[in-house]
Amino acid sequence: MKLGARIFKTGVAISLALFLASLLELPTPIFAGVAAIFAIQPSIYRSYITLLDQVYGNLIGAAIAVIFVLTIGSNYLTIGLAAVLTIIIMLKLKLSNPVPLALVTVIIIMDAQTDDFLVFASLRFATILLGIISAFIVNLVFLPPKYETRLFKSIYETSEEVIRWIRVSTRHASDHSSVKDDIEKLETKLGKVDQWYSFYKEERSYTKKLQYAKARKLVLYRQMIATSYKSLAVLKRLHRFENELTDLPPHFHMMLQEQLENLASHHEQLHMKYVGKLRPEHSESSGETAMMKRNEVMSIFVKEMSIAQEAEDHEFSVYHLMHVLSAILDYEEQLEHLDFLIIAYHNYHSEEIDKDLENAI
Repeated sequence: MKLGARIFKTGVAISLALFLASLLELPTPIFAGVAAIFAIQPSIYRSYITLLDQVYGNLIGAAIAVIFVLTIGSNYLTIGLAAVLTIIIMLKLKLSNPVPLALVTVIIIMDAQTDDFLVFASLRFATILLGIISAFIVNLVFLPPKYETRLFKSIYETSEEVIRWIRVSTRHASDHSSVKDDIEKLETKLGKVDQWYSFYKEERSYTKKLQYAKARKLVLYRQMIATSYKSLAVLKRLHRFENELTDLPPHFHMMLQEQLENLASHHEQLHMKYVGKLRPEHSESSGETAMMKRNEVMSIFVKEMSIAQEAEDHEFSVYHLMHVLSAILDYEEQLEHLDFLIIAYHNYHSEEIDKDLENAI
């Protein structure tokens, strides 16, 4: 099991909330710890949004709880009705995320059985609010996440795994069930990559220069992700039509294998080029070689199509080969566009490449 920063931040937020509640001598400080659990978030921006949502949500929950107690009293039925009304109002206001904590606020306030109800309710609301603020403080100052490094590392590692499987598949050395299982895992990893991208996109830049560089990076990383998806699409086609590919003429199969090897190498080199570990001309020459091979492959494919028209027993293989070639062409086009974006970025912002990215490769 991997322990991440968020796990430690949750523990620190709970401890801080309990400490502050005890220091301020608030009744039932445990509620501050509960609120901190609900309020912890993976990014500073999301923590800020959550802080606002939780404050609004708990104000609504506290107001409904006080109104119910002062008008119709507090019992099992009225607490349930207050909870239902809180959910309805918050959903109408599009505040679905803080609903659970708002319901906690409703229950702990309506459960107060004292003569000085308003004072006690205010103290419990303040205790909940203290837990929310404690979580925000921890998110702000404790282990601030570097989502760009995590994003690039996840893109690189996932792409490398796809490329390894592509190389093995073109040599017909892969186990069918193993490839199938890993394709599902790779799809999950790419979903995680999208999540890291969302976190990185939410991070705020505080100068015009950084904002401009960040906008270019977002386009570049989005293209990296799109290229990774296209490489996975190639792997899926190779896996799906592996039997048909084994029946290809030897010379054509060798040409296809060389083309995929060139594209895979070009993909690897683009990652190194981005972090400054590779001279630009290496990836450019690799891309030019891939384009030359593409023209050669397509020329042979046209010849094979004409042969297939005369031999009907080959038509099925040629038809499925078109699916494989289309995936390869899509992959190559994404690589060319990624190369263009990397060159453009280095022309304007080469000095702003994070040094931590070099350690990801």
